[in-house]
Amino acid sequence: MLASEPWGGAPRASRRDDELSSSPPGVPEVGEVYDKHAMPQAFTVGVEEEFQIVDPDTWELRSHVSELLASGASSLGDQIRPELHQSIVEVGTRICADVHQLRSEILRMRRELVAAADRVGLRVAAAGTHPFSNWMDQILSPGERYQHLVEELQQLARSLLIFGLHVHVAVPDRSEAIDLMNAARYFLPHLLALSTSSPFWAGRDTGLKSYRTAVFRRFPRTGIPDHFGSWGEYESYANLLVQLHCIDNPKKIWWDLRPHPSFGTLEFRICDVPTDPCASLAIAALAQAIIVKLHRLYEKNQGFRLYRRTLIEENKWRAARWGLDGKLIDFGRQIEVPMRDLALELLEFVDDVVDDLGSRNEVGYVRTILREGTSADRQLQVFRETGDLRAVVRFVVDDTRRGVELDGTPIATANHDSVTADREGA
Repeated sequence: MLASEPWGGAPRASRRDDELSSSPPGVPEVGEVYDKHAMPQAFTVGVEEEFQIVDPDTWELRSHVSELLASGASSLGDQIRPELHQSIVEVGTRICADVHQLRSEILRMRRELVAAADRVGLRVAAAGTHPFSNWMDQILSPGERYQHLVEELQQLARSLLIFGLHVHVAVPDRSEAIDLMNAARYFLPHLLALSTSSPFWAGRDTGLKSYRTAVFRRFPRTGIPDHFGSWGEYESYANLLVQLHCIDNPKKIWWDLRPHPSFGTLEFRICDVPTDPCASLAIAALAQAIIVKLHRLYEKNQGFRLYRRTLIEENKWRAARWGLDGKLIDFGRQIEVPMRDLALELLEFVDDVVDDLGSRNEVGYVRTILREGTSADRQLQVFRETGDLRAVVRFVVDDTRRGVELDGTPIATANHDSVTADREGA
């Protein structure tokens, strides 16, 4: 979760606790917990990132989250959280007024996490899947909430050994949140393609740039959300699922983009966690810019053309399969367009809002991603050169670390204020 008072006033919880676990009886219905007055300012932003806990000798996953939590508690507090698997750790930013605050938060959290791992002889890696560790070998975290999750979802839960980036953008008005969600769905495959970091699974090259997408697709209530005509229509859907015991609370609706029922945000959940922190920042800034651009269109009563969920799912598949190297469908023109060209078109689409948001440099880092490729592209290159998946893990660990060693100062002794420079400018 975001490590501050939740945006809709709900109790603090880790993301797994918040989204994947069973909640106590008496959970409010969705209309009662989405508080449109919860946020002091619209379009504030925050992110959650999930990291792999890695053994530096074998490069396998290590189920040692307790040691990492103890090591990082003094510097990260409630911003560091366990997950269902003890080889996963999550960190979440505080609510950030703009992307400049978000940059400082992301780099500070990653730097503190790397240092905490170092202190207990571990390493952390940012990638959507581990190249060869098997989910069957991982130890599950203790606790009633995790037991409930496994009881409900069985092997689907046990095999959910994936690592994502979630971006929250505050939209205090719940009616507008639904309208913005309907329109923003179109851009979800674009964000996925920019984030891909999971080409390997269980020791094999999957042929996909985001195999994490395929793993999570097996969960119920996932994927691109349907179009909803109003907040009331969404509310009726969510409350019906609760009433019929499909779910015990609306947080178990795990779409790629959803109105978070207690934070007062639209939550983008489609992305792999990027290895490069500047890529995480760029994607978060782009998600914020998309929402603000659509908001301004709606203010002018212009709107944005809406497309069927099934059509957007076609583009999501293409993004997961080929990443930046593929073609997505421009449904308006009914043609295939290279993903790189569509990414540049997306930058043009949000160009008139990024200066107001102060995010031109951060959004502009998308061009660096297009030029240098995503983490998935770099991992595949390492594997082609070495034929060794351990070399791939070592590369991801080193690249995760390099992303926050911007001034060349060792992690353990660096001044935290020195990490606010952009990676390209270092």
